[in-house]
Amino acid sequence: MPFEAVNKGVRVRLRLTPGASADGFRGVAADQKGVAWLTATVTAVPEDGRANKALIRLLAKQWRIAKSSIQLTSGQTDRRKILLVEGDPATLLADLTRWLERQDP
Repeated sequence: MPFEAVNKGVRVRLRLTPGASADGFRGVAADQKGVAWLTATVTAVPEDGRANKALIRLLAKQWRIAKSSIQLTSGQTDRRKILLVEGDPATLLADLTRWLERQDP
């Protein structure tokens, strides 16, 4: 599961592919250590933070939450990113888990 409840909300592990042909999600993939990462693509290029901004817009729209509640905490210039979604951890974790279950792999 790429989601982890933390004190202020939910931590999300995400692998981003910028410069793709479409914005969207590609499911969950495990790395060499077996850690799950949500995979996403955005059409924006990775220059001047454009891909990161596009990612936050995509997540906010998909998850129906405010962009301001999503913070990029790690991986500003890396494909692997850690985000914090602020809010009630239990509610957010349940909502994000349900959202993930509805996604097509």
